[in-house]
Amino acid sequence: MARPREFDEQQATEAAMNVFWEHGYDGASIALLLDGMGMTKGSLYKAFNDKRSLFLTAMARYEAAQVAPAIAVLQDDTEPDGRKRIARVFESVAQAVRNGDRRGCLLCSAAAGPSFDDPEIAEVVDGLLDDLRLAFEVALGSVMAPEQSEAMARVLQTQYVGLRILARAQVPADDLDRSARAVLAVLGDGSGA
Repeated sequence: MARPREFDEQQATEAAMNVFWEHGYDGASIALLLDGMGMTKGSLYKAFNDKRSLFLTAMARYEAAQVAPAIAVLQDDTEPDGRKRIARVFESVAQAVRNGDRRGCLLCSAAAGPSFDDPEIAEVVDGLLDDLRLAFEVALGSVMAPEQSEAMARVLQTQYVGLRILARAQVPADDLDRSARAVLAVLGDGSGA
């Protein structure tokens, strides 16, 4: 009779996500993962096969915990002004830093790191970045014509990723706020003036 697993897979995935988020894919050694997850090497490999599979599982958890909520804000049409939705997403970066979270963005780290050379990881990262860009485009629908919103969504995606990287680089929250306000100024205040 098989022995039952002695760990909670959701908790283990959450812990792995946090280790990858803090150290990046390449910096998250098996030893760090085992320590962070509170697992033995055998249990880790039995549950997740290898580090790469664990990372992909952690990225799915990150999508649910971090990316999907940001996309939901951008697509929330109960706030008719897309500028305000976009501002909330940008302002959340500095707020996370003020709350002591300097990890930046696991998605951004994966996009910039050597792990991006892996085709499956690259596909996941590209997909999530596309989802974010499309959500910016939805929010921009109340701000500008469709032919302009696609290009501006790419600009906002790039600036948001950059802002998250700056957060990880220990840039002060006030500087992040100033950067976010500069980006949002391009969208205007909606007054038509």
